Amino acid sequence: MICLLSNICNVIIILYAVLCMLQVDIIISEWMGYFLLYESMLDTVLWARDRYLELGGLVLPDHCRLYIAGMCDMEMHRQRCAFWDNVYGFRMTCLKSAVISEAEVTVVDPTKIVTDPCLIKV
Repeated sequence: MICLLSNICNVIIILYAVLCMLQVDIIISEWMGYFLLYESMLDTVLWARDRYLELGGLVLPDHCRLYIAGMCDMEMHRQRCAFWDNVYGFRMTCLKSAVISEAEVTVVDPTKIVTDPCLIKV
């Protein structure tokens, strides 16, 4: 739609997951999953880059920053971890480790953050 509204369709070709033999100048993709890792499409974008991108072309976005901060939320802990100590009268503590190892995407109350954010360098 942007191409149509901007009258630039004769300059820009938009490919929607179409495998073709064209070389392209720019690859724009929403490759970053949440926390930059989960549901990431990075491997697919790198494959497309290696196969279709012209020499000197761009992949966008091309960089990111990942920050981490500590938090303390006893209610969240109670709901997510302590819950397994007594599930309707049953001890299901053996499931705790599986639940704790899973990532959770959630909105955090800023008052629960107890450390300064720190940039993770790789």
